[in-house]
Amino acid sequence: MKTRVFSGMQPSGNLHIGNYLGALKNWVRIQHDYECIFCIVDLHAVTLYQHPSELRSKIREIAALYLAAGIDPRVSAVMVQSSVAAHAELAWMLTCVTPVGWLERMTQYKAKAAKQESVGDGILQYPVLMAADILLYQAGIVPVGDDQAQHLELTRDIALRFNSLYGETFVVPSTSLPTVGARIMGLDDPEQKMSKSASGANHAVALLDPPDRIRKTIMRATTDSQPCVQFETAGPGVLNLLSIYQAFSGWDDGQIRQHFEGMRYGDLKKQVAEMVVSQLAPFRERYQQIVGEPGYLDRVLHEGAERVAPIAQETVRLVKERMGLYS
Repeated sequence: MKTRVFSGMQPSGNLHIGNYLGALKNWVRIQHDYECIFCIVDLHAVTLYQHPSELRSKIREIAALYLAAGIDPRVSAVMVQSSVAAHAELAWMLTCVTPVGWLERMTQYKAKAAKQESVGDGILQYPVLMAADILLYQAGIVPVGDDQAQHLELTRDIALRFNSLYGETFVVPSTSLPTVGARIMGLDDPEQKMSKSASGANHAVALLDPPDRIRKTIMRATTDSQPCVQFETAGPGVLNLLSIYQAFSGWDDGQIRQHFEGMRYGDLKKQVAEMVVSQLAPFRERYQQIVGEPGYLDRVLHEGAERVAPIAQETVRLVKERMGLYS
């Protein structure tokens, strides 16, 4: 029996090459080796205000990008979080066994709370909902980046606490992250991971950016004070550009060093830009085909939700039974 994998992305901002190289590309690679559920986590998105029509549009956009990247809905379940009510139902039951102190120490909560005058409870409870997403499907592996490692550890803590209070109920997901891909940094600030929520015009290359926009963004990428690539002393901006090229090309370290050592930064940027343009061209073409086929996307999402619903319902039934709730 295959180990179950769960992962998802929020339908907010624009998916970029960091999302693709760090997650989507690996989801495609592992989908035949595991029982995979790939979710559009829209309930997470509304912890901050989203314009309703824009959110609905983004949900469909993210789903189409999953498919364009190569997620096969015949193999993997592709679904929207809010279409399976058990996510929210389990989140409440897990909230009741999660100490507030665990949530208040979460790094992302503290960072988000520091930027707002009034903090919505959804931001505090966000990690519990994430735990519910994972535990609902008894997932053994959750392929996330190291920036989500604290959330995954909290999920383990919640599962262990529930199991201790009410008896063995949840699979405790692995802390290993065997399927995490390249860590791509911001083109304008290579000290920070590329982010969908960053506001800088030259921060990221979005997956649906046209070629001219891709070239313009990469040509403005931050490098360092040296005139050319010197691997022994290269700054983070240069290393980031080399990582992007390597992740798209599949070259090994030796090939990258041999090709780029001593190359002037203008030429480096041009080659990285052309590599990204060429790799994203078929991606955008598949995306347009998917969104252009009437009814296809809705059918995929509906079938994905139907496929996973029995798993979710069984978990909720078991949790209610363990807790003594009426069902």
